Amino acid sequence: MGEQKEKQLIAPVDEKIPFSRAWIFSLQHVMAMCAGAVAVPLMVGEAAGLNNLEIVFLISAGLFMAGIGTLIQTMGIKKFAGAKIPIIEGTSFAAVSGILSIIASCQGNKHLAMTNVFGAVIISGLFCIVIAPIFGKLIRFFPKVVTGTVVLVIGISILPVGIKWITEGIAQPATSKQLALSLAVLVITLLLFKYVKGIWNSASILFAIIIGTILAMMCGMADFSRVSEASWFSVNVPLKFGMPTFEPSAVISMILIMLVLMTESVGNMIAIHEITEKEVTESNIRRGLTADGISTLFAGVFNTFPITPFAQNTGIVGLTGIKSRFVGVYAGIILLVLSFVPKFAAIMGAIPKQVLGGVGFAMFGMVLVGGIRTLTKVEFNGTKNGVIVAVSVGLAMIPLANPSFYNNFPSWVQTIFHSGITTGSISAILLNILFNVLGNKKVDDEKIIKGIEEGESIVIK
Repeated sequence: MGEQKEKQLIAPVDEKIPFSRAWIFSLQHVMAMCAGAVAVPLMVGEAAGLNNLEIVFLISAGLFMAGIGTLIQTMGIKKFAGAKIPIIEGTSFAAVSGILSIIASCQGNKHLAMTNVFGAVIISGLFCIVIAPIFGKLIRFFPKVVTGTVVLVIGISILPVGIKWITEGIAQPATSKQLALSLAVLVITLLLFKYVKGIWNSASILFAIIIGTILAMMCGMADFSRVSEASWFSVNVPLKFGMPTFEPSAVISMILIMLVLMTESVGNMIAIHEITEKEVTESNIRRGLTADGISTLFAGVFNTFPITPFAQNTGIVGLTGIKSRFVGVYAGIILLVLSFVPKFAAIMGAIPKQVLGGVGFAMFGMVLVGGIRTLTKVEFNGTKNGVIVAVSVGLAMIPLANPSFYNNFPSWVQTIFHSGITTGSISAILLNILFNVLGNKKVDDEKIIKGIEEGESIVIK
């Protein structure tokens, strides 16, 4: 009886799942984030003119720091860093355009390009650590109308990523084979969710990726030729490309990017808190952002790029209902171990994007559903909360509908507003302050706080 009572007192996010059961959920998280983990170092490596072995090394370095970052977030460093939620970290897509600009400014000098990038990454990590407490204090401006809108915008913003995976990651007409493979994987995913029971049901995404990859091989749509070229073991040597250089324009550019990444990171952390029913607090957000800063700082030392939460893994938590952060701990360990095996990095890079696009509909769609679920708890009648959601989602759609919309504006404007997530988040926060906070001076403090927490308008009579 005592054991049962103690079990009830343990929050779902802190439930310890034995590795004998959790490994399959953890591996599923690893497989789901593989496209993002591979794509960023691949794009950067190719832009810098690195050879194949150097690019595989960059991929392994990305896995190494993804493992470290995930462990810091899920296990925590006392009360200093780590949100202690089931969050999976990795190299962020949002930083790619800025990194490519830094590389282009080095005019073909690949080693200078890489040392400039890594120097900027180190400084941006330090910046994140310093400013994390300030970001943490902003959480009081995140009632449910804001958190629901932010999570909804994240879901809307990342769905196009899954759709572009069908056409090799770029917006171009799909071939019949690409569409057929992705739809087949989607159908497999849905059938697995319907008919597979128990622990295996929660691993449906993993099975769909494996079955889909086998289908792709049978159709001649998977190329694993590079796997044989990769070695079995390598070590992520710090500063492999030389001592970091701190070129001012590169550093400023990366700091602006870090502000965007921190905004997206807060959105993902809020989404995970909502899914796992863990209270969103100032200290949790501060520790989570501090963990991102530490990971990013070391990412620059260990030859990779800014480390932040992966939205697709947020979707998996919602899909599977597995809320324990220890699944994330085991995923971090798996990533860390696999980072020493370049062959695995090559295998991850060879998984057809159409397969990931097929499961992406479910993964990314669940993030969007999480936002809708939160918004159902918001009072819309007699309030301006509908306006907050409508305008914020509309503004977030601008860079999705027209990626070149901000091209005539200064580079700092492009850096910040090129992300629909950042645009939608800033809009939701400011509009909530306008409609639900300002002008309510006659209402006592308790009512203001309650109104902010519930996402309701406070009406002055």
